[in-house]
Amino acid sequence: MGVAAAALVTACNTDQKTQTTGTATTSAAASDSLAVAANADIVYINSDSLLSKYEYFKDARTRFQSKTEKAEKDLQAKASAFEKEVQNYQRTGGNMSMEQRASTEKKLAQRQQQLQQQSQTTGSQLANEEAEEMKKIYDRVEAYLQKLSQERGYKMVLTYSRGQSAILYGDSTLDITGEVLEGLNAAYGEEKEASKTKDSAAKKK
Repeated sequence: MGVAAAALVTACNTDQKTQTTGTATTSAAASDSLAVAANADIVYINSDSLLSKYEYFKDARTRFQSKTEKAEKDLQAKASAFEKEVQNYQRTGGNMSMEQRASTEKKLAQRQQQLQQQSQTTGSQLANEEAEEMKKIYDRVEAYLQKLSQERGYKMVLTYSRGQSAILYGDSTLDITGEVLEGLNAAYGEEKEASKTKDSAAKKK
């Protein structure tokens, strides 16, 4: 990596003029690409890049992971407590009467059933919450794309995901992923800032 860095520095020092020209050419190409997309009827976005770089999605994923980890720790704690009860019964059950053993075993069976039910319920709740959060994300993206399409005159916005898409090839000049990400993240940033201001004002009251 050090050799590559040294080579890069040398190239920058010895070919400054070429670099400047290349940058200008790249900028011109980017402008041309944006102009082509702006005049196109059909454009597309890369859904992989959209989800990995959309700040709202990243925040939602962090919140969901925290909630999932908390639920898992709670279930693990209850499962450990139940396991200790079973082990305690295995140690002391021989000294109990038949009625006491029957009563204890019934309670342990009920506890086991409750734990299984709680695990299933928690899993279903988390799955539903994840589905609802994803719906919010897609609703946000769809609303923004509708607005952008009205402004730019797009007739259709396709989605592309490598290996899982009906689009086998798309001209890069029709890729508006970067522009969409910039707009979505800017809107979300404004929402977060407005929320902070509102919370701050509420605390002062």
